[in-house]
Amino acid sequence: MPNKKRFALIGASGYIAPRHMKAITDTGNELIAALDPYDGIGIMDSHFPQASFFTEFERFDRFIDKYHRENEKKIDYIGITTPNYLHDAHIRFALKSGCDAICEKPLVLNPHNIDQLKIIEQETGKKVNNILQLRLHPSIITLKEKVQKELEQNPNKIYDIDLTYLTSRGKWYFVSWKGDEAKSGGIASNIGVHFYDMLAWIFGEVKENIVHLKQPDANAGLLRLKNANVRWFLSVNYDYIPEEVKAQGQTTFRSITVEGEEIEFSGGFKDLHTRSYEEILAGNGFGLDEAYGSIDIVSQIRKMTPIGLKDDYHPFCKKII
Repeated sequence: MPNKKRFALIGASGYIAPRHMKAITDTGNELIAALDPYDGIGIMDSHFPQASFFTEFERFDRFIDKYHRENEKKIDYIGITTPNYLHDAHIRFALKSGCDAICEKPLVLNPHNIDQLKIIEQETGKKVNNILQLRLHPSIITLKEKVQKELEQNPNKIYDIDLTYLTSRGKWYFVSWKGDEAKSGGIASNIGVHFYDMLAWIFGEVKENIVHLKQPDANAGLLRLKNANVRWFLSVNYDYIPEEVKAQGQTTFRSITVEGEEIEFSGGFKDLHTRSYEEILAGNGFGLDEAYGSIDIVSQIRKMTPIGLKDDYHPFCKKII
């Protein structure tokens, strides 16, 4: 393949890393090196058994530098699938190493991190790409097109939306970095950020951000967007999953209703990382500006004091209070 691109990956043992390896494979490209402090990553044998692997950042850093100096070839992209609080530093490393970055969501924890990354992009001439895969989901694209047509007829229309996302996690979750708000950003950042991005992408910028409930295992609130009021409820607690869903042996419940109509998008996720890579390789990746809105939303949620069950709250809040 004459235009084969070369990749490195930081965070090779994480849950989402195999999707990035598969995306590199599916797009006909090559993984040159990977880094992770955990060394039990046999998944690499399924994709890139010849890739160099490092458990120490210093050795990985030296490899990347030597590779660029000693080869006419270069590494084009560095993928980042590390804990959320490390994304900013690893993106900086990628850009300063002469590579474009491909980073999982949430891109960073705070909007001011994005402001600094914009400066580094300008200094290096390299680009940050954020994985915002819901923007590529066929059902979500169809919804956006439908809403755009309706808003052309009635620009001031306000949609009523309920977002419910329950994905149960065991006790390990709260012991890991994911349960540490300083490292993960909390539940809204961990499992909600891509939904906020998708909704703001379709229904416009945030006018008001209200938090009704904030607990270690559940958050809920109201987003008033330009063209929608979104009641949202997020949780990692299995107990809050509807009984009919539990009866089917499922541990995740995902629902978005728009004007009372369910938006079906439970399928179609399998290849969205490959689609994301295809768009990035074509020069159509989602960059810092696209990431800014959702990062601002979750950063505000993290700092806000919940008001309790007042005003227009998500009905699942009653499961807790």
